[in-house]
Amino acid sequence: MKAVLCKVLGGPETLIVEEIAAPEPGPDEVVVKVKAVGLNFFDTLIIEGKYQIKPDLPFSPGGEIAGIVGRTGAEVRGLTEGDRVMGYVGHGGARAEIAVAATKLARIPDSLRDEAAAGLSITYGTTLHALKDRAKIRPGERLAVLGASGGVGQAAIEIGKLLGAEVIACASSDDKLAFCRELGADHLVNYTERNLKEALKSLAPGGVDVVYDPVGGDFTELGVRALAWNGRHLVVGFAQGGIPKLPLNLVLLKSANILGVFWGAHIDREPERHRANMDQLLAWAAEGRLRPHVHAVYRFEEIAGALKAIARREVKGKAILVP
Repeated sequence: MKAVLCKVLGGPETLIVEEIAAPEPGPDEVVVKVKAVGLNFFDTLIIEGKYQIKPDLPFSPGGEIAGIVGRTGAEVRGLTEGDRVMGYVGHGGARAEIAVAATKLARIPDSLRDEAAAGLSITYGTTLHALKDRAKIRPGERLAVLGASGGVGQAAIEIGKLLGAEVIACASSDDKLAFCRELGADHLVNYTERNLKEALKSLAPGGVDVVYDPVGGDFTELGVRALAWNGRHLVVGFAQGGIPKLPLNLVLLKSANILGVFWGAHIDREPERHRANMDQLLAWAAEGRLRPHVHAVYRFEEIAGALKAIARREVKGKAILVP
């Protein structure tokens, strides 16, 4: 079967496509015939050995998949051959077939295409966990979303609105902000043209209640400075590249909360809450209340171009890989 392989650590151009042996399911596993793979910013890091998870070489990137159940293990219940499924696999998704624990998979609603389903687990799962479980956001609160046109940014706009927040979308260009407006953002901030703290303060003189921050770098401190009393700053990632250091007097003076969002660990440590969140996301998707945006679909052989576009922050929504 065909697979994208990382055989040596390096940039996207080092990835190769090869034929490898098809997997066999373990007792509690199913083999999924992969139809679509969601790519994420962390895929640009994991292939260079810069992510917190460091798989043994060779491995395939791709942390979330959608596909069709093929062979099933002897102990699997509730899934049968032909079922459409999606789920988070950590890495290894960029191959024609993958063996996955049946408990990690959920059925795809009939109304949801494979390409959209493949991009639902990580970005939307991370975001619902961040806003509901970590920030405990309340209706009417002001939510500032940094990197708002990317995959997690889109999710934060949509889920923020579903949870009743007033959403301020922050991005680096007017065309990205136009996309955010289509997603339902109430206010727009171009942080290449305006100072982020000053722009947020002009929209929310008393400060914003929650900052959703997958960007890091120089923008983190500016976001914290724009927080309201008892505001919450969600640390989601570091797409700008730099891991920021904060003056802690800002946290003290605002009685602020800096909240880490480690969704991968949340899955393992709080599986019941994770399952409830996934059920909620799939229900919203089936109702059409979530509409995952597919920026572009790439073939396996085009993965280098897809990852480079993600690294350059050109992707609006999700980049999807297909065999």
